[in-house]
Amino acid sequence: MHFDDIEYVELCVADVSTASGFYTGLLGFRRVAEGGPETGLVGRRSVLLQQGTLRLLLTQGLEAGDAPSTFVERHGDGVRDIALRTKDAVAAFGHVTQRGAQPLREPVAGKDGAGRRMFQATVATVGDLVHSIIQSDAPVGTFLPPGLVPCESPVLLDSEPFSGLDHLAICLEPGTLDATVRFYEHVFGFRQSHQEVVHTAASGMNSKVVQSPSTRICFPLQEPLSTQNPGQIGEFLRRHGGPGVQHLALLTSDIVGCVRQLQQGLSFLEIPPAYYERLESRLGALAFDMEPLRELGILVDRDEWGTLLQTFTRSAHPRQTLFFEAIQRQEARGFGGANIRALFEAVERDYARVQA
Repeated sequence: MHFDDIEYVELCVADVSTASGFYTGLLGFRRVAEGGPETGLVGRRSVLLQQGTLRLLLTQGLEAGDAPSTFVERHGDGVRDIALRTKDAVAAFGHVTQRGAQPLREPVAGKDGAGRRMFQATVATVGDLVHSIIQSDAPVGTFLPPGLVPCESPVLLDSEPFSGLDHLAICLEPGTLDATVRFYEHVFGFRQSHQEVVHTAASGMNSKVVQSPSTRICFPLQEPLSTQNPGQIGEFLRRHGGPGVQHLALLTSDIVGCVRQLQQGLSFLEIPPAYYERLESRLGALAFDMEPLRELGILVDRDEWGTLLQTFTRSAHPRQTLFFEAIQRQEARGFGGANIRALFEAVERDYARVQA
């Protein structure tokens, strides 16, 4: 059973207007659809955002005790649903539930917001995270969730900095990483593609990456190395209230231009100068200007296929949980394994800065 792509990522939010303003004003998304009770969207209000091939669905619950409101009460604004696209939702739902996924919503036939035929089902995964299973006649990147109507809005930044989604990183409770990897392998047919173990002076983490056969669905999964010193992964779990999506990695073709544009409204993690002093001795000669990378805190790594550049925002979340990665792939297929310790320590410093 193949899941082809991510149809959309749904974030439950306390105030959809405020959240929409953040994503459009600071990250370059544009509003493409919206809905509420007046459009047939019962008990909630949603805005659909798009940038490149990535669609974010922001949803505010309007009734106490409903799924979006309960999620926000437990976790604050965050990713609740990573909706997966498949050619046969009924068969996919039967397959994953037979293999152990907890069913939350049986497959339902209907029409999307544009009147096109669709099927939708939902299953549980780690924590309060779910996967909707979507079968739609709409071309990829044009699916309109039921109850939403199209709207037009300009890009508020000078240009769209991102072309799509690279991956979503998920933090897990200590001791659950291997079971979660097996869950995605056995239930969803994903495969493990990478593995990292990171040690710092104070803590560390285990990380394994699972991907769909198409490689267009990709989840780096990470757990603390120790319950005694859980580090920044444990701090996320505490602040978020359990497992969940820690960051969204967004693809760009020009990371320097992207960061310069986003710096107008967002802060980025600081990388120590020593990282850049050791960079060429670790990677060899680099065919680009190091000065803007050093200035902007952009990390560099290589694998057997190519070069990877990446950087990370500071969290703007009230709980200091969700943040974003800008990533530029020059044929590289990895996830910056040599940079993970630098990132891990930068996030730990940022948590310490906030607590000070």
